[in-house]
Amino acid sequence: MTIPGTDERSPGRRARDEQIAAEVQLPPLELPPDTSPSSVEAHLGRRHRPLAVAGVVENGLVRPLDPAVKLPEHSRVIIVASEAT
Repeated sequence: MTIPGTDERSPGRRARDEQIAAEVQLPPLELPPDTSPSSVEAHLGRRHRPLAVAGVVENGLVRPLDPAVKLPEHSRVIIVASEAT
C-alpha cells in the first residue's frame, strides 16, 4: 500500500480539483444491444497518424524547416519547444 505524499497544490488548484470531483458524472452511453465493441487502436487507426516535424519560430509563427513539408489547412498541431539558451 502506498503512503500519500504531502499535498503541494495551491489553494486555487485544490478548490478547482474539488469542484471537478464534485460535478455530476455523465451517465453511460446508451448503445443499441447489437453494437460490437472496438478497440482504441481501431478507433485511432481511422485518423491520420501523428507526424513530428522540426521547425523554427519566426515573429511568433512556426515554420517547418523542411520546405517539402505541407500540412493540410486547419491541421491540429502540438508545439514542443526546448528551453531558451
